[in-house]
Parts: sequence; C-alpha cells; structure tokens
Amino acid sequence: MSDWMVTQSSMAGRRRRALSPLREHLRDTFWFAPTAAMVSVFVVWAGAQALDTAIVEALQDDRDYDTLDELLRFADDAKTVVSAVGSAMMTFIGVVFSISLVAVQMASGQFTPRVVRLFVRSRITKATFAVFLATFVLTLLVLTSFDSVDDPRAVTTVPLVQSVLTLCMVALSLLLFVLYVNTTLRLMRISHVIARIATESFRVAASMPAPTGGPDADRQGSATAWVPHQGRAGVLRDVHIARLVRVARKHGVVLRLIPRIGDFVVPGTPLLAVHGGPAPSRRALRYTISVGVERTYHQDLGFGLRQLSDIALRALSSAINDPTTAVQALDRIVQLLAALSRRPLDAALHRDRGGAVRLVQPVPGWTELVDLGFTEVRGCAVGNPQVSRRMLAGLDDLLLLVPPERREPLLRHRELLRQAVDRSGPAPADRAFALRPDRQGIG
Repeated sequence: MSDWMVTQSSMAGRRRRALSPLREHLRDTFWFAPTAAMVSVFVVWAGAQALDTAIVEALQDDRDYDTLDELLRFADDAKTVVSAVGSAMMTFIGVVFSISLVAVQMASGQFTPRVVRLFVRSRITKATFAVFLATFVLTLLVLTSFDSVDDPRAVTTVPLVQSVLTLCMVALSLLLFVLYVNTTLRLMRISHVIARIATESFRVAASMPAPTGGPDADRQGSATAWVPHQGRAGVLRDVHIARLVRVARKHGVVLRLIPRIGDFVVPGTPLLAVHGGPAPSRRALRYTISVGVERTYHQDLGFGLRQLSDIALRALSSAINDPTTAVQALDRIVQLLAALSRRPLDAALHRDRGGAVRLVQPVPGWTELVDLGFTEVRGCAVGNPQVSRRMLAGLDDLLLLVPPERREPLLRHRELLRQAVDRSGPAPADRAFALRPDRQGIG
C-alpha cells in the first residue's frame, strides 16, 4: 500500500512534460547520436588544429626553436600512439557490437522481440557507440595533421593539443566500455528488463494530462466534419499534441482522435473527428500524426502491459517453462494497475491556454487494461500454481485499492481463474493449494 501511495503522489504532484514526437522518435533511432558525435568531433578537431598552429606560430615568433624541437620529438612518439589507436579502434568496435547483437538476439528470443527497443533506447549504448566512432574519426583527422618537416623553422603545425585530445577520447572510450558491458549484462537479466518496461510505462502515465473537469469536458456535440488518414498504412505511433491543440484553437473547433495510439490505421479511414466547425486544411494538420511499423512507449498507455503480458506468456510456454519470470511480470502488472486504479481513463483531454478542451485523445479504459494484463496470463496459469497464487494475490490487492465501480473486472478474472483451476482435474488438495493467494507465488 505504501509503495502505491508513493507512486500515486509522484504521478500527481510532478507530471512529466511529454517530449515532442521528433525528440521521442530520435530516442528510438540508433543513427542520430553517432552522427552528431562525428560531426561534433570534426568541429572540435578543427579548433584543436587551429590552437596547435597558433602555438607553433607563437614559438617561431619568439625564436624558441629548442621548445619546437622537443615538440617535434613528442609528435613522433604521439604519431605512433595515434596510429595504433586508429588501427585498433575499428576492430574493437566490430568485436564489441557483434557480441552485443548476439546478446540482443538471445534476449529477444527468451523474453519478447519488443524488448529490443530497450537496447536501442539505452543512452549508455548510444553514447558508447558514438564515442567509439568519434575516437576513430579523430585519429584519422589527427594523422592528417602531422607535418613531414623536421626543421623547427619550417614546420607549420605540431599536433600537440590534438594528440592530448585523442588520448582523452581513448580514456573516455575505455570508461564507457566498462559501463556499457555492465549495462548490457543488466539488460540481459529479466528482472531489469521488466523493471525498465515498468519505468517507461510509468513515464507514459505521468505525462498524461491532469484530470480537470468543466462543462465542456464531455459536451463536444456531434461531429461536423471528418479528417481521413491520408498517409501510409501502419501503427499510429503518436500525435503532436501541442500542434493539434494550436490548430484546433486557431480554427475554433475541438478535435477528437478516433483510433487509439497503437491501433493499425489504413489510408481512407477516419482519423480525426471535428466538432464545432469545418475541418482544418491538410496543410494545417501536416506533421501532426506519426505512423510507423511498430508501437512505441510514447503516449501508448497499454504498450507496457502488452510487453509484460508477452514476457509472462513466453515464460509459461512449454519451450521455456519459467513460471518465476511470469510471477515477476505479474508483480509489475499489478504495480502498474495499482497506480492507474484511481486515475480517470477512457479519454485524455488536452486544453489550450484559455482552459478550453481542444483535443480529445482516447486511451484504454480500466476494464481494457485489466483484461490486457490478466486475460492471456490467466489462460496459461492453469497447471502452474506459482502463477495462479500470485495472480490471486495481485487481484486481492487491487480489490482493496480500486473504487467500487472498478471492482467488476477484477472479480471476473478472479472467478474465471478459480473455475479454470477447478476444471484442471488435480486432487482437491492441489486445487486448494493453487488457489491460495501468495505474493511470491510459492513463497
């Protein structure tokens, strides 16, 4: 109960600001961080080269040729080190990330293919790959800066700062490699994978608009126009809420999203219902809807439960037969449902600065979320007393938390589970044991 109260207070008192769809999509890509790092290292190298040239020119102006001669000897030693780093870094990158791809494949096969997104969104993975590539690019750039002239009076540049920068990048690469290995090993452990899924789900719930009432909250009236989907077919990943609110306010209408986030949409199907006026132009609605090939966490309240249910189902399959993993998934399913047990669901109302509702976004209702979390796992719980006991304990805990009007789906799943265990045919003592609530499954 105390954990649930802490979760509820944090969600109510500190609502996270939702990222824009562009920023959220960049988090789901693996190319942006390495590309930005390589561009940045080119800029840094240009600055370091200019600084090296300025140092050489200053020493030549002061006729300090002894110092320049020492710098040239240092450059010869540094060139050997930089050459070794450059030749070894790309090989290092290939070996490390080949092993990582094998680890990701094993994790997706053991848990669910959708957990690959956790590896893609991992900040330490992107940072490691970006720094590795940036170090390799930097070594190539620094090698081009070494001057073949040995005369201190004729030399134009000595890559002193560039060599020091390369050594710093190597040290940073080694540090990130250690952190990367630690993070990858954690992501291969099911308890950490499940915890990450739950964390992302709580972020989605926390970014939902705070419940606010008002006379216009449920009185949009009948639709005056419809906006069909005119893009490619695919999964509705997210919508640009701020832009849709601005468009609706500018045209003096209320927009209602018809499909839910995560639904598959095809061209020509209704996408937005317009209330209170004509439909905005296609140009005004450009870049407000994002359709992709798979679901994302962004704005998708049910995606976390979907993944947790998939992990539990795979763990209960005859090929894996790991009921303890299913129990761990049920722990997080109960935790997420407990955090949502008293929140308004079914629709998220987005308002403009004047407080008027401008966008109505459908979200899964309480019954749908409960069914998503328990239906399929309940079907596989028969014959696994560890799972049935944990599910009964979770349903009992939720029955203590939810308001009376939300008890029905929980009671229904509890009764269906009891009937399924009774029909399974074991001895009465075994049935009684399987229907005894236990938060750890079997202790």
